[in-house]
Amino acid sequence: MKHVTNIYFDTHVHLDQEEFDTDRDAVLDRARQAGVETVLCVGITTASSRATLRLAETHPQVCAAAGIQPNYCAQAAEGDWDLIVAIADHPRVVALGETGLDRHWDFAPFAVQQDYFDRHLRLAQQRDLPVVVHCRDAEADLMPMLREAFRRGPLRGVLHSFSGDAATAAECLELGLHVSFAGQVTYRNKKFDALRAVVVTIPEDRILIETDSPYLMPHPLRGKQKRNEPANVVLVAECLAKLRGMGLEKFATQTTANARRLFGLILQC
Repeated sequence: MKHVTNIYFDTHVHLDQEEFDTDRDAVLDRARQAGVETVLCVGITTASSRATLRLAETHPQVCAAAGIQPNYCAQAAEGDWDLIVAIADHPRVVALGETGLDRHWDFAPFAVQQDYFDRHLRLAQQRDLPVVVHCRDAEADLMPMLREAFRRGPLRGVLHSFSGDAATAAECLELGLHVSFAGQVTYRNKKFDALRAVVVTIPEDRILIETDSPYLMPHPLRGKQKRNEPANVVLVAECLAKLRGMGLEKFATQTTANARRLFGLILQC
């Protein structure tokens, strides 16, 4: 095994999903070998949030986020939200989400999405937890809700797998949020040039990296392997560091420090 000096924090994975059922431990071992010290496993339903917590309880490398993702909130049964509230008190849960708004898919009535997003935001502020925010084709609806939350009190969190424009990113930063980038920034299609331009506008202490595993395979593995995994966050980091004109070691150190601070992990999770 080659010597690894850089330490990475993958701030968004879905290791509880069935894509990892046959080799989850091996996936985490490959991540360790690549220098990924910590992964945040993010819930999308009550069952998923329970599964992420079980992983965090049994794998020191894993921390958990509990929440109901917007595309699944219409499926939430009576009592599911109360379970998320209860899970949020567990010491291995370091964030709420993922939550947010999604107009790309028509899986949940938008009013229901807004209701659950508001619940997550309020609970995050009550518990002083960061919130993991999903936004797809819904920035015009998302920003007023974030502004309203900010008016109530301090807001912490991250816009995960960011795909918006520079103005949206700038306002999110003003509201106290971090911005995380995933595999899309590595894609060679010119339509992602605008996203790459946003990368350089994010302050050094507010940028994060993620894989969104098993999704969003980064270049050059895109099209060659179907399932993304946390070890590939190194490819995302390499691309971002180059865009920002930074050395990889400095960028890895900075983004890991940012993630530890946001999720309350002074030491490794």
